[in-house]
Amino acid sequence: MTLADITAQFNKTAAKAPSLGKSIKFMFDQGPVHIDLTGDEAVVTNEDKEADCTIITSLETLDGIRKGDINAMSAVMTGKVKIKGDMGLAMKLPSLIA
Repeated sequence: MTLADITAQFNKTAAKAPSLGKSIKFMFDQGPVHIDLTGDEAVVTNEDKEADCTIITSLETLDGIRKGDINAMSAVMTGKVKIKGDMGLAMKLPSLIA
């Protein structure tokens, strides 16, 4: 999986997400993916902008979580996933990364 692949996937799933009035940023070694859910339509870019919630992980870990090979809570507890900012928003992420 590449940064372009995950950006395209987030673009598809975020299009179905409701406007939450907030933004989320994923930070990968390959670069950021910013998901702006403040407007009527979600905007997904690779810009490194401020966000209400930042998720720091690897593409491999995210892919494992998406496939069900890695438990998301365990990934957070073991430091494979780090969350900064709005934890409530982070809890809504499963619908965005599926």
